[in-house]
Amino acid sequence: MAQDPQTPPALFDRALLHARQRRAQAQGAVCFLLDRVAEDMSDRLAAVMREFHTAADLWTPGEGLARLPSIERIELDASGAEKLPFAPESLDLVVSALALQFVNDLPGVLAQIRRALRPDGLLLAAMIGGDSLTELRQAFAAAEAECEGGVSPRVAPFADLRDVGALLQRAGFALPVTDVDRVVVRYANAFALMQDIRRMGAANVLIERRRTPSRRSTLLRMAEVYAERFADADGRIRATFDIIWLSGWAPHASQQQPLKPGSAKASLAEAVKKAGKE
Repeated sequence: MAQDPQTPPALFDRALLHARQRRAQAQGAVCFLLDRVAEDMSDRLAAVMREFHTAADLWTPGEGLARLPSIERIELDASGAEKLPFAPESLDLVVSALALQFVNDLPGVLAQIRRALRPDGLLLAAMIGGDSLTELRQAFAAAEAECEGGVSPRVAPFADLRDVGALLQRAGFALPVTDVDRVVVRYANAFALMQDIRRMGAANVLIERRRTPSRRSTLLRMAEVYAERFADADGRIRATFDIIWLSGWAPHASQQQPLKPGSAKASLAEAVKKAGKE
């Protein structure tokens, strides 16, 4: 059956993501990134001078945002469906921590959130993006090219800051803001990093991922390349995580509006000419 041209291609096996997140929780999840985001989100919400009476947490893994009071948790279900259970204009606030990077149709999900927010409602979310895990990506690519004569998808493609800002505008959010929090973590070796990624429930869930076990020789060479290129003087390797923060408001008449074209009371060109004469 031909794919609907209106449906974006699926990159992630979200049912597998659900299973891996459940397994990570059962085995004892690694939560240092999620804890950082939860603390930062509390601070950001505290800086907003208004009350949110109806709020939802979208797909945050585990108990990441449990410290935030009075928020309905929407958990990722076993099917990985991306249709949200929100009625139009039913929420004042939607938050999400480290979940949106695994969405197949991010523009569609943002549009659903925008419809679910009441006028002057807020979306505040954090997702992995930018140059996250660039070191691991490069090390695997070099090792596979050398040992196997080709490269397979190992690390998910991540949105960058400008892409996310454009998607917020496309979805109809007012006053969109994005920023990035870069976290560099050091490990004894690449295998310790990969163990943490599994314990985050974030191991490779790309649909086009390799389905056969990796060769031992390739894994060992990957670790060597990683250490050669990305180790500090003490031998420990670096791993980059870029946390992209995004926020936007459902439009409301009380919000600050941009000036209309031609409404300025002073001409920039005239100001430049005047400065040049002085």
